[in-house]
Amino acid sequence: MKEFHLHLVSDSTGETVSSIARATVAQFDDVESQEHIWPLVRTKGQLEKVLAGIEANPGIVMYTLVDKNLRDILKAECLKRSLPCIPVLAHVIAELTTYLGIESSSLPGRQHELDEKYFSRVEAVNFTLAHDDGQATWDLQEADIILIGVSRTSKSPTCVYLAHRGFKTANIPYVEASLLPPDLENLKKPLIVGLTIASDRLIQIRKTRLQSLKQEEDTNYVDVEKVEKEILESRRLFQKK
Repeated sequence: MKEFHLHLVSDSTGETVSSIARATVAQFDDVESQEHIWPLVRTKGQLEKVLAGIEANPGIVMYTLVDKNLRDILKAECLKRSLPCIPVLAHVIAELTTYLGIESSSLPGRQHELDEKYFSRVEAVNFTLAHDDGQATWDLQEADIILIGVSRTSKSPTCVYLAHRGFKTANIPYVEASLLPPDLENLKKPLIVGLTIASDRLIQIRKTRLQSLKQEEDTNYVDVEKVEKEILESRRLFQKK
């Protein structure tokens, strides 16, 4: 296993450079990076702390800095130490500038501005957390999407994924059709989606869940016949509706 230091420098949250760096490193087998994340670097004083960290742990430097002076200092210091210094967005911005015929704004953290879309996502996340696992069913008409499925069909993770993209999402566990919220069939606004899964895969997931909770596995929760019946009944409901 080859190990190396990876310095990720950003004038914003560091999310962009971190995501790109991890996606890139993942393409190499038998390597492991020790990440040093340096967010909100916007002054020479802050950059000096970064350079001290690079001096202490030499390695590859990747950055997203819009301030040209800071970029030049970082590149010059890396050159002195014979260290790679990679601007992860420079080529993309240059290509867009050429194609569009306009200059970029050069404002740090532009993608994280607190605009209307941001607050809409926050509202969606709050709604989704309040309507997880069959909670707060009295205002399901406010949802954009409702997920229904038997236990352990990834309803909650999918809801959170959708919420971070601005969709108010609720999820309801399927136990029996008679136990579903009575107003569900009358809802007009939400897209209602049924989630299903192969029985053997579901049993495997449920057993792992029981093991993590240190509970007995001799239960209807993982009984093959019971699980297959659950899935069959839920699929029949989905097909009917």
